[in-house]
Amino acid sequence: MNEKRIVVVGGGAAGAIAAIRASELRQDVTLIEKNPILGKKLLLSGKGRCNLTNACDLDSFIKRFSGNGQFLRDAFKKFFNLDLMRFFEERGLKLKTERQLRVFPETDRSVSIVQVLEKELHKNKVKIIYKAVMQDILMQDSEIKGLLLRDGKVIPADRLILATGGISYGFTGSTGEGLGMAKRLGHSIVSLRPGLVPLVTRQHYPKLLEGLVLKNIRLRFSDSKKHIESEIGELLFTGFGISGPLVLSLSGKIVDWLKDTNFVYVELDLKPALTKEQLRQRLLREFKLNPKKTIKNVLKSLLPKRLVDVFIDIVKIPPDKKVSHITQKEREGLVNLLKGMRLDIVKALPIEEAMVTRGGVSLKDINPRTMESRLIKGLYFAGEIMDIDADTGGFNLQAAFSTGYLAGESAALN
Repeated sequence: MNEKRIVVVGGGAAGAIAAIRASELRQDVTLIEKNPILGKKLLLSGKGRCNLTNACDLDSFIKRFSGNGQFLRDAFKKFFNLDLMRFFEERGLKLKTERQLRVFPETDRSVSIVQVLEKELHKNKVKIIYKAVMQDILMQDSEIKGLLLRDGKVIPADRLILATGGISYGFTGSTGEGLGMAKRLGHSIVSLRPGLVPLVTRQHYPKLLEGLVLKNIRLRFSDSKKHIESEIGELLFTGFGISGPLVLSLSGKIVDWLKDTNFVYVELDLKPALTKEQLRQRLLREFKLNPKKTIKNVLKSLLPKRLVDVFIDIVKIPPDKKVSHITQKEREGLVNLLKGMRLDIVKALPIEEAMVTRGGVSLKDINPRTMESRLIKGLYFAGEIMDIDADTGGFNLQAAFSTGYLAGESAALN
């Protein structure tokens, strides 16, 4: 096998594993990173714990992607979750699987993942150039010839892998220059939208509840024509609205809805395990057992303490009213609110504050079996720069590792 000069742009999950795989196959590999360190965004993932993959099966995994999951089948067959877990464990990092099959390092520290990648890059003699910004891709006869850096330095290349990410969390270095470069070379760019992003609400009371996590609830989003219902899980109130796993998972669809209408709302089912009739009976039982208690004190047994005052304010019942004086209409209002506490969605936070970028280089322009551009020989893509995005739970990182691994191997062998 002839040795090729392979240049990888971007030192995140996709870029690092691409450089490692290409160097394992005895290629001359250079990794270009604009930051002074590798894996800056990786260090933030999983709230600093790095949810690097998910242990579910292939078909379940692909279903967690927002429409383009089938494109990843070849990449996943080449390097999937068990392969990734084995990669880290064979290099001394123990992993653990938590609820919903999310996989984390036992250290609970993202830096542990980055350290393994760095060690492997050095072991395989990958040349790493830090604080280097891509200026242009050098071409001759529609083939890759090198990379021009902003400081004027030219890096010769026979193969180039773009793993520069999207534009979310721009402070980590994902500012879109790879997307701009791909577009200049003739690739179609699917419009960029925020994914896994908190939502802003019209109502003020989330501000009063900032930091409160509601567990074991269900959400139902609607624009009056379409409806989406979440699984049972967690919601987080923020100073501007709502976040948390349930919100983030469905936020991409809500962003798309908001392009066509400004009328989107969500109903919080605070007691998804109970029907309205079961709730009516429970309230009647509580009221009969504690007739002298105030409604505020009774609700403390049903809701988190911080939510009670807001709840009573919405339902318009005086907090000191004895439950023996609660009318049937007021009781029905309580039941309806417990099963459908409504918030109007105004907008999502901007894409720069989203966890992932939806959209990117069109998959029509990329060969799924190799990650090579269909337009430019020797140009490969990996990770979030492509039009692929998924739910929370380790799915996006696995896609980055898998596409990076395939791109690195393809660049080395083809």
